[in-house]
Amino acid sequence: MVSTHAITTPAADTRSTWNRMRHWAIAHAVDDFYQGLVPASIPFFVLERHYSYVAASGLALAATLGSSLPQPILGVIADRWRLPWLAPAGLALAGIGAGAAGLAPTYPLVWILLLLSGIGVAAFHPAAGRDARQAAGASAGAMSWFAAGGSVGFFLAPALATPALDAFGVGATAIFLPPAVLMGFVLWRHQQRSTRSNAAAPVATGRDRWLPFAILTLVEVVRSTVFFGVNTFIALYWINHLGASRALGGAALTAFLVGGVAGTLSGGRLADRFGMVRTIQIGSLAVIPALIALRAAPDPHWGLALASLAGFTANIPFAVLVKLGQDYLPSRPGTAAGVTLGLAVSAGGLFVPILGAIADAHGPQAALTALCVAPVAAVALAMFLPEPRGSVV
Repeated sequence: MVSTHAITTPAADTRSTWNRMRHWAIAHAVDDFYQGLVPASIPFFVLERHYSYVAASGLALAATLGSSLPQPILGVIADRWRLPWLAPAGLALAGIGAGAAGLAPTYPLVWILLLLSGIGVAAFHPAAGRDARQAAGASAGAMSWFAAGGSVGFFLAPALATPALDAFGVGATAIFLPPAVLMGFVLWRHQQRSTRSNAAAPVATGRDRWLPFAILTLVEVVRSTVFFGVNTFIALYWINHLGASRALGGAALTAFLVGGVAGTLSGGRLADRFGMVRTIQIGSLAVIPALIALRAAPDPHWGLALASLAGFTANIPFAVLVKLGQDYLPSRPGTAAGVTLGLAVSAGGLFVPILGAIADAHGPQAALTALCVAPVAAVALAMFLPEPRGSVV
């Protein structure tokens, strides 16, 4: 079935890239703030409530299960029905679940709240990715603003949450509940206006290419495994292996995510100039020496620059994978976005418990060592990606 809600773009939209993408970039930042809040809070659950590394990894697993398992169904729903309330409602649920988790008195209740937060993320990404692509048109650079919004959210989570959690304890996650409700309302109003103005916009056509899309999905799973793995263990590596303070451990995570924002924006520009497949291959290869350098960091202060470099290289392919996935499935932009932004990204988090078991046995430094090897698979898979067949706008 070819959707009547495939990728669209206004025929004469002369607004700047930022004006076209700002609502989606900001909404993505707020939504993914709560995904970033989970790894930012995990060290405090470990240190304050004495959870084991495996138990801590289980919290990351709860969030990723919620955001990964519903994605295929929600992507199909977003392609069949517009449902302008789906992305705003998902954003609000993501924030409510993650914000309330720190107040929960027992591990099972914390786990359930993070699962609900993940379900909110799952509801946001397919519809948001579909409509952001409509606003971005053919430009990977424009789409990178939307993708970078998610990276900004991940960056802001440790930057804002670490001082609050350090000062007031893990219950301070509740401070971050209001932005989700407020931005959900703002996005809902924006969706109402956009639905009216784009009612007569042209739709994309083209044959869906499932095999290249499947390969691209595997590349994104590997990339997200690296990203989630470093997110989860870099602060613990700084604290327990390099002997840094909690604040400096949070700074290492922040440096990694700041580099990720720059990498996402740079990847979109590289793709517009050199092609999407080549950009994915470059980013997949470049992250390997960056991770090795991070693992070999001799000092927690000098290592901050290496953390930023690792984040930069890990995120070069991010926005490009999202746009290329929609080009491979031109009649199913919601499904493509749900998989590349949601399912594949979240599936990477499913490997975190394996890294947690390695860290329990040999320390967080061993988990980072394992992550140095993972991108080799992405490099090999990216060699089989074809360029898309023309524009889909």
